[in-house]
Amino acid sequence: MMEKDVKILAIESSCDETSAAVVVNGRNVLSNIIYSQIDIHTLYGGVVPEIASRKHIEKITQVIRQALKEAECTLDDIDAVAVTYGPGLVGALLVGVGAAKAIAFAKDIPLVGVHHIEGHIAANYIENKELEPPFMCLVVSGGHTHLVKVVDYGKFEILGITRDDAAGEAFDKVARAIGLGYPGGPKIDRKAKEGNPDAIEFPRAKVAESAYDFSFSGLKSAVLNYINQAHMRDEQINDADVAASFQKAVTEVLTEHAVAAAKEYHMDKIAIAGGVASNSALRASMKAACEKAGLTLYHPSPILCTDNAAMIGAAGYYEYINGTRHGWDLNAIPNLKLGER
Repeated sequence: MMEKDVKILAIESSCDETSAAVVVNGRNVLSNIIYSQIDIHTLYGGVVPEIASRKHIEKITQVIRQALKEAECTLDDIDAVAVTYGPGLVGALLVGVGAAKAIAFAKDIPLVGVHHIEGHIAANYIENKELEPPFMCLVVSGGHTHLVKVVDYGKFEILGITRDDAAGEAFDKVARAIGLGYPGGPKIDRKAKEGNPDAIEFPRAKVAESAYDFSFSGLKSAVLNYINQAHMRDEQINDADVAASFQKAVTEVLTEHAVAAAKEYHMDKIAIAGGVASNSALRASMKAACEKAGLTLYHPSPILCTDNAAMIGAAGYYEYINGTRHGWDLNAIPNLKLGER
C-alpha cells in the first residue's frame, strides 16, 4: 500500500445526476456534491437524454468547485482525477469525461476512467471500512441487474445478469401503469407500505439454463395484464396491493439468487448496491435471508446507492493503485460491460 494519502477528485455524470467528490484513499469522503435533475425529468415521465446532457454542461463546473471547497482543498492538492466513462447516456458521460480530461491535462495529473457499476459496488467500502473482497454483490439499478462475485479490487466474475428488463426499469414501468409516475422505485416503495404483498400472485421467472440470471419482463407484463383486465371488466384495483405484490415478486427473486450464490461459492459476505439497493423491502428481505443463512449483509446508505461521485472516487482509488491510467483518447462507452477495460 502507499505511504502517502491519495486524494482523488471524482466526477460522475452518467445519467441525470451531476456529481463531484473528493475521496482520500478510497474510503474517506471529504465531499460529495450531487445535483439531481429529477424534477425536470419528472415532467416527461423519464430521463430525456438531450436535456440531461445540457444540464450537466450547465452544472459541472459549479459542482466541481463546490466539492473542492467543501473538502477544503484546491486542484493543487489532487493526485488524480477519476471519472465515469460508461455505461450510461453517451451525451451525459461525455460532459464528465471532457471535464475530467481538461483538469487532468491542465494540472498534469493522472486520468483514471471508472466503470459506473464498479462504482456502485465500491460504494460499500465507504461506510463499511472493514469490508474487503472477496464477497458476493447484488447490483440493482434502473439500467442494470447483476449478481457479481467480487474476487478482488477491480476483479469481478459475473454470475448472473438480467435477460431483459433491469429491476429498476420494471419498477419504473409498473409505477407508470398504476399512475404513480416517475421515479418509479421510491414511489412504489412508499405505496407498497400501504398494501398487502400477498394479495396478488405474480410470477417469479426462472431462466432454465442459468440459475443466477434474472428475467423481469414476464413479471412486468403480468402486472400490466392484471391492470388492463381489471379496467376492461370495470373493476376497481387496489394500487397499494399491486405495488406491494409486484415489489415482493422482485425482491424475493433477487434475494434468493444472491443467497444461493453466496452459499454455492462459500462466501460469508453479501453486499447490495445500485439505486434499487435503497428499496426498503429489498433491504428487509436480504437482511432476513442473510440472518437465516448466517451471512453478513453490507449496504451503503440510500444517498450512496443513487448515482454519486464518492463511489466513483472509491472505485477510482483502487484502479489508480492498480496502475490504471487513461490517455486523452478516453471516450464515453455507453454500453461498457462490467470487467471490461
